[in-house]
Amino acid sequence: MNTQTTGQAVTVVTGASAGIGRSAAIEIAARGMGVVVTYNSRPDGAEETVSTIRDNGGHAVALSLDIGLSETFPAFRSELTRVLGDEWGTDKIHALVNNAGFGGGRSFEDMSEEAFDQYYRVLLRGPYFLTQTLLPLIHDGGSIINTSSSSVRPGDTEAGYSGYAAMKGGLVVATRFLAKELSPRGIRVNSIAPGPTRTRIGDDAFEKYPEIIEGIAAKTALGRVGEPEDIGRVIAFLTSADSAWITGQDIQVAGGYAL
Repeated sequence: MNTQTTGQAVTVVTGASAGIGRSAAIEIAARGMGVVVTYNSRPDGAEETVSTIRDNGGHAVALSLDIGLSETFPAFRSELTRVLGDEWGTDKIHALVNNAGFGGGRSFEDMSEEAFDQYYRVLLRGPYFLTQTLLPLIHDGGSIINTSSSSVRPGDTEAGYSGYAAMKGGLVVATRFLAKELSPRGIRVNSIAPGPTRTRIGDDAFEKYPEIIEGIAAKTALGRVGEPEDIGRVIAFLTSADSAWITGQDIQVAGGYAL
């Protein structure tokens, strides 16, 4: 059944089948936007995100996307364009949230070129070239949000994360330069840097090793581990007109972790 909502602004959120991406999609929809949620290996999770949004009166659609395979991006854009027309009667999006990725550390001594390249393809090259591919679809005055990490900053330097943090650091730098380059179109580009957040990252580390939570909370100024909703609300804010004077920033959303 066609449930077209003409005139509604639409945001694409990658990696929205769980965790921060799901929370961001739900929060964005609560602000009145349509949402395209992408998934890779968890279609059921993406449909759960869509169902939650629809149950709350919002409009969302799930699409498959492997952020590590940039050669598939033109086909994704074509499918996205079709969905935008069918569901919302438009060929444009208001915002792009580059959230898809993976966590987990690997020591420098154990780092392989294959593993390093996987970090690169998913955490840096993927968001960079997906943004390039979808740029013609983004409205002038729109917004791009990249998910970075608190590990980029001094104070959150843990052994085993050199590859991961290097790619997130590259994404932060790219964010600043894209903010400059896209400013003539009024497109704002920011990144948000979550600290430790209770998601499925690191192969469900918080579920498997609950004893780590107390130590993380002790290192956090606000005294607890972050929740996906803490991050999702900030992402939703950055897609909205409320943040119209913010661009080129990497915003720490970590409750004061490792201050």
